Amino acid sequence: MIIKVIIDKNNTREIDVAPEMTLAEIANQIQAERPYRILLARVNGVDKELIDTIGALAKEVTDAKLADEKVTVEFLDMRTHSADMTYQRGISMIYLKAVRDLFGKETVIDNTLNKGFYTKIRLEREVTEEDVRRIDARMREIVQADLPIERIYMTKEEGIQFWIDEGYPKKASMLQSVSDPDYRPVFYRMDGYTNYFFGPMVPSAGYIEYFEVKKYDERGVLVRFPYHGEPDVMPEYVNDRLIYEAFRETHDWLNLLHSQYLDDFNEIVKGGKIKDVILLAEALHEKKIAEIADVITNGKKRIILIAGPSSSGKTTFARRLCIQLRVNGLQPLYLGTDDYFLNRVDTPKDEDGNYNYEGLDALDIDLFNSNMNDLLAGKEVDLPEFDFMDGVKNFGKRITSITETQPIVIEGIHALNEKLTAQIDPIHKYKIYISPLTQMNMDVHNRVPSTDGRMFRRMVRDFKYRGHSAADTIDSWPKVRAGENVNIFPFNNEADILFNSNLCYETALLKKYVEPLLEEIEIGAPQYSEAQRLLSLLRYYEAIDEEQYVPNNSILREFIGGSVFTE
Repeated sequence: MIIKVIIDKNNTREIDVAPEMTLAEIANQIQAERPYRILLARVNGVDKELIDTIGALAKEVTDAKLADEKVTVEFLDMRTHSADMTYQRGISMIYLKAVRDLFGKETVIDNTLNKGFYTKIRLEREVTEEDVRRIDARMREIVQADLPIERIYMTKEEGIQFWIDEGYPKKASMLQSVSDPDYRPVFYRMDGYTNYFFGPMVPSAGYIEYFEVKKYDERGVLVRFPYHGEPDVMPEYVNDRLIYEAFRETHDWLNLLHSQYLDDFNEIVKGGKIKDVILLAEALHEKKIAEIADVITNGKKRIILIAGPSSSGKTTFARRLCIQLRVNGLQPLYLGTDDYFLNRVDTPKDEDGNYNYEGLDALDIDLFNSNMNDLLAGKEVDLPEFDFMDGVKNFGKRITSITETQPIVIEGIHALNEKLTAQIDPIHKYKIYISPLTQMNMDVHNRVPSTDGRMFRRMVRDFKYRGHSAADTIDSWPKVRAGENVNIFPFNNEADILFNSNLCYETALLKKYVEPLLEEIEIGAPQYSEAQRLLSLLRYYEAIDEEQYVPNNSILREFIGGSVFTE
């Protein structure tokens, strides 16, 4: 049979293949023409594992009434999000098996950290450097042997019984909660070790070429891997201590909320007790913001700089922080850096010839620093207002001065970049990094990526306030993340504190908004595969309808509406 294979965006060809050939065998024919290892395939817009045969997939195309189209296969490497996640599942499988082989102990994959994930091995002692060396060596043995990873379908009842027999009642309960009568959990087995993961898997251990295992604190182990933008390079190690501490704090919060894992949370929703969880989660946020305001007040900080990735809730956080500073007797001045854009004619352009407003060089840094220093000195300052229609800064409308105790709260994507405030005395500055870090995982082995939580937030806001479809949000997401990788993430360690803006209940509440938007994306659409991945994740969450319990100053209100700050 003849199939169309997309080698890259500029290279497509037709290949004659036998129906029994696997996607992995076809991928091997073109691997030399690709810069990075192929991990996944997208067949007529649907992500498929490389162990699938082309004949079976051709039948799926026919059954989906796409028979008038030639079977089209696009091979994906780690630069694509779904293939990146496939790599992470593969390395998780290898790591969990290596620990089981060496210690016979339970391992918890806890959270993302330092271009990898933080794990805990439940030994009755501290993890040693020798333990980590042995784990690394065993993982490399598994990769070198290229152990095959077998895909196993079970009925829901078989999956539940498997986890009960293995001593994982929480995993069994997770399967039990799925209401779809046709649901069949997918398990994977490698050399006697069996587990399940929420998404596609690599065909064998040899696909995991790059990784690093590193000791972290008394009982922790970091498993690191390449960043999706550079699949064949191990990123430099930088101790993300602020993120680690934020996750530990959120871990304590989830214990208070009795919601350590998704199964615990779902039981709360089904038991009709979600009101208490919502109010307690919001109270923990308010307490943390008050604590930050106290640090600023006691330290007599005057320049408060706030930055974070898209959909972090920066605006609501900044407004709530201003209120807490007022509680402390201060009168903060709130500013955004967007008013300091260069006039459009002076704005640099990107490689496509479009104005690039995301780069630091799009801002009038000298004017910004001059204005801030004059305000700190008690001078009267003519603050600019940027006119986005005409593309120019206007003056004369905001002539402002402040007292010697007033702080200035500044929100902007470059706020943590020292170059933005290089001319301001560091003694005045306090930097806050805000990000929604997802801590409540599916189970002990399956994380929920924080990027998915941000995607849900942005999808709802884009639809409600910008008239964008879910497909539009999915299309724009890679560009959003690319900008964050340049302008935000490299500077998070510059912050004095990290505020985790995630709310444990938010995905369950956003589900009713997001599901219908994703379901509008039809098979054959370029965004279909990503939409199906997100829908599969939402399947495991019990939906929350009790929106009336969400306070009007909640960060979540910035996205679902009803915010006292934005409406």
